[in-house]
Amino acid sequence: MRKQYFPLWLLPGSALLLFAGTPSAADYEIRLTEKVIASAEAKYGRDARRRLAAWTGMVAGSKNKTEAEKLKLVNNLFNRVLNVPDMENWGRAQYWATPVEMLASNGATAEDYAIGKYFTLLALGVSMSNLHITYVKAANLPAPTQAHMVLTYYSSPDSMPLVLDNLDPEIKPGSEREDLTPVYSFNGNGLWLSRERSAGRSVASGNASLWNEMNARMGKEFE
Repeated sequence: MRKQYFPLWLLPGSALLLFAGTPSAADYEIRLTEKVIASAEAKYGRDARRRLAAWTGMVAGSKNKTEAEKLKLVNNLFNRVLNVPDMENWGRAQYWATPVEMLASNGATAEDYAIGKYFTLLALGVSMSNLHITYVKAANLPAPTQAHMVLTYYSSPDSMPLVLDNLDPEIKPGSEREDLTPVYSFNGNGLWLSRERSAGRSVASGNASLWNEMNARMGKEFE
């Protein structure tokens, strides 16, 4: 019998923690100034400008597309970014990049892919309530932690989510991702723990500061 991880996964009825400083969907639009673009180009070269232009152009031209089309476009755009360890890219063991930082540097880890897709879909008008950034354990990654992050899309609160992932570029229902075991998920509205409250809180607490730091940097990019 096939395991069904996702149907009971991370529905907003579990423990809820709020992150400080999280933007709402209405607050997030992609309006890059020339100063931000020029700074990225100076640091990472002309391809950084091209990647940022492709991102902003895709958003500007895709707001009237269906949600299925938006998911595919955004998933494909961010999955083209190279997978580069945080220490190599940022000189830190853990660093959650903004979408601008990710695209400019052309380097990302799992968290960055999920974050970039999340905020881009918000900018395209997808409801925040439909999107969860989801921490999982991925059976196909090396032990012991197998830590990974994906973006999940729920068409309704009790639906089977679709998984947007850099490990598997095809968008699939959660029921077809038996390699993933969910741990917790969050969005701008808060954090839902899929495990017992105390265990989940200990896993999530360290990442709350990374999320808030990333949001603070992103706010400066769009001032």
